[in-house]
Amino acid sequence: MKKILLRGVLATSLSALPIITSNATEFIEGSHLKLQLRNIYFNENFRDENGLSPRAVKNAKSERTEWAQGFLVDFKSGFTPGTIGFGIDALGLAGFKLDSGRGRSGTGLLAVHSDGQAADEFSSLGVAGKIRFAQSTVQHGSVLPKTPVLIYNDARLLPQSYQGTLFTSTDIDNLTLSGGRLNQFKLRDSSDSRSITPNGFTGRGSTFSYIGGEYTLSEHTRLGYFYGQLDNFYRQHVASVQHDRPWGAGVLTTDLRYFRSVGAGTQKAGEIDNTLLSSLLSYSIAGHRVSAGYQVLNGQADLPYITGATVYSFSNAGIGKFIHEDEKTWMLSYGYDFSRVGMPGLTLSGRYLSGKKSKAGSAQLHEHERDAELAYVVQSGPLKGVGLKVRNYVYRSDVARGRDSNRLYLTYDIALW
Repeated sequence: MKKILLRGVLATSLSALPIITSNATEFIEGSHLKLQLRNIYFNENFRDENGLSPRAVKNAKSERTEWAQGFLVDFKSGFTPGTIGFGIDALGLAGFKLDSGRGRSGTGLLAVHSDGQAADEFSSLGVAGKIRFAQSTVQHGSVLPKTPVLIYNDARLLPQSYQGTLFTSTDIDNLTLSGGRLNQFKLRDSSDSRSITPNGFTGRGSTFSYIGGEYTLSEHTRLGYFYGQLDNFYRQHVASVQHDRPWGAGVLTTDLRYFRSVGAGTQKAGEIDNTLLSSLLSYSIAGHRVSAGYQVLNGQADLPYITGATVYSFSNAGIGKFIHEDEKTWMLSYGYDFSRVGMPGLTLSGRYLSGKKSKAGSAQLHEHERDAELAYVVQSGPLKGVGLKVRNYVYRSDVARGRDSNRLYLTYDIALW
């Protein structure tokens, strides 16, 4: 399968060369082909049945365990010469089951059949054409958006991908403008395209559009604003400010993010009218990084976001997201880079989040989560670039099932061209 994907990506990309131009030196010299290997093991144990009906408790899984191998073949071309340059990108994805079963599937690593069995394998091929004019680029086809209003999720075996059009421009000094219109997506554990929906909605989705920019005001200050809309569901404004300043021997970083979300059109998923302020204060010194944050969601409904996507808030943790109606969350985190003591490539991090006083039906929600991660990337020798990451998550809630999760990642990126 790996060879088939690689050949497919190369064939798709190279077949476009005669069409684009016969003098495509810049197209070829600017091209890159990378193979990423991902071997991932997930084990999740549920500790209680909060939030489940008696019938659901009877049928609920007490454990989910899966082990899978993923292959990602990523081709990015250069651009043809001239005032307007043309190029093409392609991404081949394949996931293979190494261990799973009907009673243990559903971790999000593998696609799951209707009978509850994890698929033996699933794959897809995405292609996007692109055009460059000056410092502006337009892509159309299979894309991976990464903006405050929509961040594709890449925390499992294969990344979530979208179909549509994106543009990016850096023609104005210190300003990056971007926007897009997307009409379909694939979840990270699926090879099937579907319409875009907000989290928790199971009906037919719609089209998502966004526009915004990020401006570097000074060496220490960055500003951002984005607007996104999922037709007939919700509209969302996101503004951000990041500021760094030397403080003693270290650096103090302030990061503020503000969300304003309201219903749009027919509001197919219900009424939405809320604001979220997510704030984080961090101090970095001699390899250490200590952070403290506070987040408040006020108004009607949970913070809306696209199904499966990552949320641009500091509370987007390993399991919970802490964005329920009227929820107030505080966060603490610590990280250390061992290169400061002669061990480059080794890092350690941990965080704790606690959310309270939110509305979940008639109940008052209290949830908390503790995350820990140890990661190492080989720095030299024949295994240079091999990465090993171990994660442990512990989540508890008054109205949802508690969960203990252990995750092991083994990755390796190979530059083929």
